[in-house]
Amino acid sequence: MTSSRKLSTEEVSALIEGLEERGPQGSAPIDLSESVDVRPFSFGSDDLSVLGDYYALRMINERFARHSRATFLPMLRIQPRISSFPPEVKTFDEYCEGIEGFMSLTTVRIDELRGSMMMTMAPSFISILTNSYYGGNVISIDSKKSEFTATEERVIELVTNGLCRTLEASWRDLMRVNMHEIGREVNPQFASFVDGGDLVIICSFVVQLPNFDPATFDIIYPLQTLKPIASQLRSRVQSEIAEEDASWRDRLEHAVLSIPLHLSAQLGTPTVPLTKLIYLQPGDVVPMTLNDNVELFLKEQPFYEGEMGEVGGQAAINLLRRMELDA
Repeated sequence: MTSSRKLSTEEVSALIEGLEERGPQGSAPIDLSESVDVRPFSFGSDDLSVLGDYYALRMINERFARHSRATFLPMLRIQPRISSFPPEVKTFDEYCEGIEGFMSLTTVRIDELRGSMMMTMAPSFISILTNSYYGGNVISIDSKKSEFTATEERVIELVTNGLCRTLEASWRDLMRVNMHEIGREVNPQFASFVDGGDLVIICSFVVQLPNFDPATFDIIYPLQTLKPIASQLRSRVQSEIAEEDASWRDRLEHAVLSIPLHLSAQLGTPTVPLTKLIYLQPGDVVPMTLNDNVELFLKEQPFYEGEMGEVGGQAAINLLRRMELDA
């Protein structure tokens, strides 16, 4: 049975006097009256700094902003200027309070992160894209609507697919991801994306168009989706021992091996006097002696030495040795 004896009043007073006489490890007495830097902390709350300063995410957004112009160029028929804003952290409810009740909300699955993200666009921007894509001018259209037409739905699909491919390429330096659309909504209340109180990371982009106010669109990541790669998103310096980019290497190798090179074979070198060369006519025969070996030239430089032969009824050259190219 454990003892339940409590300290007496004298023992408690002795302990307090000992603390006042000296601090930890014989240091000076602790003066609790001095002001100390204290900040409140709620245990169990979400840490908004889990991704640090979002350095890698900002780099991805800047790269995405540059390359996404190719998606809007065929529709707007002009090269728009697209800029990215620093990522923000809010609850999904707080984000929905700042947008319209009727929006283009497309949910996209990210397979490698086992999560999803959402692309949001204002209906006015969709109307501008649709009008310009089908031959109209790039003008602002003020109209109140509660649903998209079939033509606008097709434009949303084209834009979403194009932005997903661009986003995959922008993420490639950090990690390889595959994205595909899984749903589309027009009302934030019906978007089965995350719970209202869940934290999301909002990446906003502004598209500057001539003669009227800039248009914006957002990409929203749930905080839980990016937590598994938080250390990578915080990193500012890449490791000196970088992983092999097989895709880049294969593309480079394929590009190099696809360069066309013109080869020529020299069977012999006849010698003709100038007087005979002047009077040569079609049908004349120039005698020549064939060399024992045939020289194969690459860009007028001797490359290989071989011998004449035949393969499948066609003339061929059997390569014997490689010759040194002139510097």
